[in-house]
This record gives sequence, C-alpha cells and structure tokens, in this order.
Amino acid sequence: MPSTLRPIIVSNDLDRLLAFYTGLLGAHEVMRFPDDGPVFYVGLALGDSELGLSSDASVVSGEPGRMLLSIEVPDVDALLPNVEPLGGQAPSPANDMPWGQRVAHIKDPDGNVVNLTQTR
Repeated sequence: MPSTLRPIIVSNDLDRLLAFYTGLLGAHEVMRFPDDGPVFYVGLALGDSELGLSSDASVVSGEPGRMLLSIEVPDVDALLPNVEPLGGQAPSPANDMPWGQRVAHIKDPDGNVVNLTQTR
C-alpha cells in the first residue's frame, strides 16, 4: 500500500520555480539530481511534505488548470505580498471560507494554480 504522495511540477525554467517556492514558503532542498551539471530534479521539503521540481525544456508554461496544489501555511496574509515579487500572481486577497480556512488563490511563475491555506 502506498504511503507517500509527492507532487512533482515539471517546468521549462526550474531555477525560476525553485526561487519561487524557496523564497515564498521557505522550502529547502533535500535532493538534487544530478549533483554536477545541468539539474534535472530538485526535491524540496515543506514541513513534513516534499515537492518535486523537474526540468523539461519542451514544457509550455501557461494555464494548466488541471491540478490544484494546496499548501498549508502559518499566515496566508503575510505571504501574499511576496508572491508577485517572486514572479507569481496573486489576483485577489485571501478569503475566509465557511469550513474554517483562510485561503488565497495564487499562481506560481509557470501559471500553476496554488492555494495557500491557513486553518483558523
């Protein structure tokens, strides 16, 4: 039975996404492959989870819209001002949801949809 789910975002600009997720969320590298030469994969630790970033020059950035990455953070409102300077988009403020979360809908620099969530 599987025990770990590790989402991997494939990008034509791995360095740009690496700067976004480390700068916005304080994620840190736990794996880099290969050690020397052009990087193909970086594993990032986010709390007790891992997010993978993989490089593929043929990937087109834009409006994927097929998957939503939801990331629990301590303070949604504190992170929102950092999204755009790091190359992402934050088109609207955070909202309080009836199920007890504060949620901000953002996009990373490749256009991937990300929810920053904070449990209230």
